[in-house]
Amino acid sequence: MPLVEPGKKAPAFSLPDQEGHVHRLADYAGRPVVLFFYPKDDTPGCTKEACAFRDNLPRFKASKAAVFGISILDEASKAKFAKKFDLTYPLLADADHTVAEKYGVWQKKSLYGRSFMGNVRTTYLIDAAGKVSRRWDNVKVDGHAEEVLEAVEEL
Repeated sequence: MPLVEPGKKAPAFSLPDQEGHVHRLADYAGRPVVLFFYPKDDTPGCTKEACAFRDNLPRFKASKAAVFGISILDEASKAKFAKKFDLTYPLLADADHTVAEKYGVWQKKSLYGRSFMGNVRTTYLIDAAGKVSRRWDNVKVDGHAEEVLEAVEEL
């Protein structure tokens, strides 16, 4: 599926986090939601990105924004990752990549001449009405969480 364009309704989802709690997009109606899709738990770039969102969490909370990291792998992997790096916000387990497909981030990638399917690092900002306000494609980790925070504060 294609990436969801700004202005369009954000696809609904229901996914478990690292503690087994299920989060639904509908549960966060009326407030901004940040969904950052990352390739894999406990890899260098993903760790740096997740920690940057962790470090900015008090400011996201002040804006009433909910922050979620989403990737493949199961709840146990998310729990280990969260514990290792003290990630206190929900990391959602999209083990069968259903949500990644709905948001268009499950794409063909290549590394060292090898092709495979995986999450492309993408962030969505969903407004209080449930529409995509902004989308960041092919995210570069440095400064990204701060850029998303600025966009949240402008909503």
